[in-house]
Amino acid sequence: MGYYDQHVKDKNKRQKGNRGGYLIPTLIGLALAGFIVLVAFPNLFGNDRQNLAAIEERESRQNGNVDRMPAEVRNVSVNVSTEITEIVDDVAEAVVGVINIQHASFWQNEVATEEGEAGTGSGVIYKKENGRAYVVTNYHVIEGATTVEVSLVDGTRVPAEVLGEDPWTDLAVLVMEDSLVTKVATFGNSDNVRTGEPVIAIGNPLGLQFSGSVTQGIISGTDRSIPVDIDRDGNPDWHADVMQTDAAINPGNSGGALVNIQGQVIGVNSMKIAQEAVEGIGLSIPANTVIPIINDLEEYGEVQRPYFGVSIGSLADIPSYHWQQTLKLPNDVNYGVYITNIAGDSPASRAGLQQYDVIVELDGEPIYDVIELRKHLYNEKQVGEEMNVTFYRGREKQNTSVQLTESGY
Repeated sequence: MGYYDQHVKDKNKRQKGNRGGYLIPTLIGLALAGFIVLVAFPNLFGNDRQNLAAIEERESRQNGNVDRMPAEVRNVSVNVSTEITEIVDDVAEAVVGVINIQHASFWQNEVATEEGEAGTGSGVIYKKENGRAYVVTNYHVIEGATTVEVSLVDGTRVPAEVLGEDPWTDLAVLVMEDSLVTKVATFGNSDNVRTGEPVIAIGNPLGLQFSGSVTQGIISGTDRSIPVDIDRDGNPDWHADVMQTDAAINPGNSGGALVNIQGQVIGVNSMKIAQEAVEGIGLSIPANTVIPIINDLEEYGEVQRPYFGVSIGSLADIPSYHWQQTLKLPNDVNYGVYITNIAGDSPASRAGLQQYDVIVELDGEPIYDVIELRKHLYNEKQVGEEMNVTFYRGREKQNTSVQLTESGY
């Protein structure tokens, strides 16, 4: 064997030795890597098996084979106690149903009559005293009632008496025997209510079958003025100052409670704008408006408001032709309230006011219509106070002072 052949033979032996030396470490490395993958991702291959099983089950169901065992179903019981549930526990028993019962005639000559339910609403028990419980509700809930019953939280019906009512604020107070009353609601300060604050409405929407219903929302607005047609002649007689909420308030909720997150009644739910394309607008009489009204209703059976003694109309409600031709006003006078009639021996008659005088200011504040005059008289003045009246008699501007009295005096 020559030198060259010997050199090639030695080289081939070295290469074979090297291949044998690299093979074992490589196999060990691959095994180690596989082990690490299995440890780090234990579900990697399991998911594939699960997916494969799901595919097989789906195909089996599609082929009509439905003999597989159904998936395991577990019942989960959760004990939920929140601020809302605690508030409802505290207040719900103080919110009651109010049933308006009226006489109904069998025949047109009304020889025979029977009593029947004319409607239902809600109410809030706000006081217990000397064996009697006091309930605030809406005037329109008990309007025209022959008798009134209160339905307690357990469904028990208790006869109630209408202690006082006020159409202007849509409030009424009922009184009943208190032996079955378990909870009394507490009023909060509605002047501190803020827009966006969470609230709860509790009442009986759509009747007593949904008694004690609870809805949640927020205060959408704190200072809303809504026209109210009290005599149902199609013209507003008053502007009610109310709070707006998006908590669901439906027929039957009237007279129920609007409650803040502290469990205090901050409003008495009164009405709902139920027009086409209008959703989530509920209205509530603020507690600070309710409290002085129910105090008067308890004590006097009516609200003690100052008495002026005039029948009036808004200048804007009559044709402008009459402004100059009938009332003889100056051309630049285009607002005010004209007097259509004056009660005898009333504060207005004693102050020298006459029919067709046009009132343009009270105590220096412009008066544009009937509603503004009533709001100034009822909200700004008290019985026994004087009120300065600026008016036109024809083209002459005059002033007089009126000594306000109680109604009927």
